[in-house]
Amino acid sequence: MSSCDLLIQNVTIVDGSGAAPFQGAVAVENGRIVSYGDTTGFTVHEVVDGEGKVLSPGFIDTHTHDDLYALASPQMLPKLSQGVTTVIVGNCGISAAPVTLSGTLPDPMNLLGNPEEFRFKSFAEYADAINDARTTVNVAALVGHTALRNNHLDRLDRTANAREIDAMRSQLAAALDAGALGLSTGLAYLSAYDASTEEVMRLAEPLFEAGGIYTTHMRTEGHAILDAMEEAFRIGRHANSPVLISHLKCAGLDTWGRSSEVVASLDKERERSDVSCDCYPYSAGSSTLDLRQVDPRVRIQITWSEPHPEVAGNDLQEIADLWGLPLLEAAQRLRPAGAIYHSISEDDMKVFLAHPATMIGSDGLPRDPRPHPRLWGTFPRVLGRYCREQALFPLTTAVHKMTGLPATRFRLANRGLIREGYRADLVLFDPDTVADRATFEDPTQPSQGILKVWVHGLLSFSEGQATEARAGRFIRRGLP
Repeated sequence: MSSCDLLIQNVTIVDGSGAAPFQGAVAVENGRIVSYGDTTGFTVHEVVDGEGKVLSPGFIDTHTHDDLYALASPQMLPKLSQGVTTVIVGNCGISAAPVTLSGTLPDPMNLLGNPEEFRFKSFAEYADAINDARTTVNVAALVGHTALRNNHLDRLDRTANAREIDAMRSQLAAALDAGALGLSTGLAYLSAYDASTEEVMRLAEPLFEAGGIYTTHMRTEGHAILDAMEEAFRIGRHANSPVLISHLKCAGLDTWGRSSEVVASLDKERERSDVSCDCYPYSAGSSTLDLRQVDPRVRIQITWSEPHPEVAGNDLQEIADLWGLPLLEAAQRLRPAGAIYHSISEDDMKVFLAHPATMIGSDGLPRDPRPHPRLWGTFPRVLGRYCREQALFPLTTAVHKMTGLPATRFRLANRGLIREGYRADLVLFDPDTVADRATFEDPTQPSQGILKVWVHGLLSFSEGQATEARAGRFIRRGLP
């Protein structure tokens, strides 16, 4: 007779593959799934009755900026409370490692933390720090193009020369050897906007041999979005690597309604290349306050301001009216600052969210004092609002977008599915009540309907509270 540490029984198993749900149980031993479905014949140390609720693999947040937050706040409650058991950091060209600061922290790297927190000159040092911190969730990391540019360029408003590209390539290759998932870019930001396509192409060349991925916050998500997509595809073809378009959207009112064109471009490229995307389920984005995005037709909420912290939470238009200034001048006076831009059409967003190549990424900013509600609400919002209420896709598809699909895309071995031998990262939730509660006015509210979360077989969240277990670890690309 076999034994197991934990038996979660009387559950509806949604296994992460997209296959139909089935009734059964899951047996866990030493942090791994040893049996599922029919688990008769086991001697059990602990039994959990799932009362017919859904048991699925733990959710994988494909797009986060938790790089330094995971070290400062290893409990990671904004993610754990959503059922997230793994976060992908290093997105949008900004990463915690490898970084050597010689001056001011460039925008938007300031979204991650303060200058003194960027202490990891090598990727391996960062990986070790995550393990030492004993986070509650697993962390896997990309290497940021802007971080590399910061390390080797005297200024960021130009393209890199051959010597600088070689130096960046050397750091990228070392990070890939240490388990980095791949390379990310944030070409929309001024710290990388002047990088040529050729710079990124040459830098991305080590990805093929390592089996890494290229992810990109494209040069624009506005009127020239199709050109930006073609640039991303060209870089992926040159490097012979998979491409992931970050937070796919039609940004700005003048781009609304073009989701069919964007999807057509995506599908055409998918016929010959490995291309995917991630998306968050909100019609507003959040980043630093960018003067290029100031539009009087768009509601812009200020989330923080270094020179004027007292205005955080107010709309830019309200601040401009109070100061008696034009909108752009008020924005200039607030910077450096953070902002939420209500500039996305929900109809377009739903098209992207439903696409079979789309994964779920929160893109939350945990160091923001008034964060976008996606930090706390993304995954339950997909399950509640878009799956249950609007029937945008079935539950099995929603879970697949959060589990099996991202595990495959990012080469997270033995994760993302309920299978024998896989890591026991699991979430028990109520499909009838799961929902986000965080709002733009009250953004740090935990969601409802997430009942229990296990990381490596240890109960880490239960009855609305984190437990004392901190079983997360750093995940290296392709390693079980």
